[in-house]
Amino acid sequence: MRILILGGTVFLGRHVADAALARGHELTLFNRGRTNAELFPDAEKLRGDRDGDLGALAGRAFDAVVDTSGYVPRIVRETLDALDEVGHYTFVSSISVYADLSQPPTESSPVGTLDRETEEVDGETYGPLKALCEAAVRERFADAFLVRPGLISGPWDPTGRFTYWPVRVAEGGQVLAPAPPDAPAQIVDVRDLAEWILDAAESRLAGTYNAICEPFSFERLLHACRSVGDSDADFVWVDPEFLAEQEVGEWMELPLWISDPAFARMLGVDPSAALANGLRIRPLEQTVADTLDWARSEEGSEVKPPAGLDRAKERLVLDSWLSKG
Repeated sequence: MRILILGGTVFLGRHVADAALARGHELTLFNRGRTNAELFPDAEKLRGDRDGDLGALAGRAFDAVVDTSGYVPRIVRETLDALDEVGHYTFVSSISVYADLSQPPTESSPVGTLDRETEEVDGETYGPLKALCEAAVRERFADAFLVRPGLISGPWDPTGRFTYWPVRVAEGGQVLAPAPPDAPAQIVDVRDLAEWILDAAESRLAGTYNAICEPFSFERLLHACRSVGDSDADFVWVDPEFLAEQEVGEWMELPLWISDPAFARMLGVDPSAALANGLRIRPLEQTVADTLDWARSEEGSEVKPPAGLDRAKERLVLDSWLSKG
């Protein structure tokens, strides 16, 4: 197949590109050439910018397009306008599209809306803008494949939102863990997602799907990290109220921790439709092991992820908590 990836050199797109080449597909990448431009020497590389410099895409036809970099509906529409015939279109969205994450969403749950026109992507607008991007794709491709991942995890993750835990637990010692131990967590391994995207392109799978694993407990995650990392980590479970008092931030500062009731089921999303349509989930321990190996590699050690609790702050919070008796 002739496959175009919009992006393709950072995280999910990079894994899709790797898998596409491994399957023998003819690959084209469209991006600005600013990040990892040396990757994939066997692929065609088109340079440009989705916001105003789409000339390299003009009139091009592809059997499949994978859009991993669409955040603003105008830009998504302009990209679609630039392309000629496309056989199958994958748009990577997010579970953040849902209007209400206080309850477990399904694919038919209402999506968020904007109360003003904006193209600024931030914590409040990200989900509604993604929903509008989905609508823009559906207008052109009624049989598009719309993927709503949860937390994407695995090698080459620039965010550290999952990587923090395998790395921190492997270091050992007392590890701050957000109570309760049975709180739900969910991820999708980036390689599982990439392979499924290619499966969908090859079979022309259409529809909207939550791309995530079945929920597991936070305790299971940490125990998997300790086992894989052969660590002596001692988990100290700290109450959410105390963490808030100590100004420990949710999600990014302490990854996979959510205590805000408005987002309580962001880690309890129903993945049954995706699993029934071909998404295969590898064991959690494998994702942990491969993520830890990558983080310890020369390439991984150069990444400075924005997520994660500073070790000095962790120690201060732990000491304060333990002093309460």
